[in-house]
Amino acid sequence: MALIKAIKGILPEWGKEVFIAENATIIGDVRLGDQCSVWFNAVIRGDVHYIRIGNKVNIQDNAVIHCTYQKHPTQIGNNVSIGHSAIVHGCTIEDNVLVGMGAIVMDNVYIEQNSIVAAGAVVLENTRIESGSIYAGVPAKKVKTLNEEQTSRLIERIANNYIMYADWLKED
Repeated sequence: MALIKAIKGILPEWGKEVFIAENATIIGDVRLGDQCSVWFNAVIRGDVHYIRIGNKVNIQDNAVIHCTYQKHPTQIGNNVSIGHSAIVHGCTIEDNVLVGMGAIVMDNVYIEQNSIVAAGAVVLENTRIESGSIYAGVPAKKVKTLNEEQTSRLIERIANNYIMYADWLKED
């Protein structure tokens, strides 16, 4: 069973059709929407500030979601995929975003909708990622503009696949 802990009397909450892996950790002031999935060894720590996660969000294996004490909460919109081993810290992510495997998104970053942070990218503090863009590298820079069809095909496909994968595990 997943490790779910209260901090200062605040227990995490989640919506309908949510999958939480047996060894995931979710603590404190965390709210997840409907159809979310939190995968193996993922950690969501709402201990020093709040974390709000929308609907149809997948937090993949080994990802860490945290925030900054008394400064920066973490807010994640709808239809967002946080890749394997990514770190998302004290930032805001709008709807329809893919944060690639091993990416690091630092404090006070703002990621606009329909964007991709490439695998392994490091998005430095106070960066704003514009809608419809791919950012890659260390430090992350804009490398491409996406059209609406590219965005929906890739980002929507991954989010939908993770709902399907979670359903496979709920069946057993």
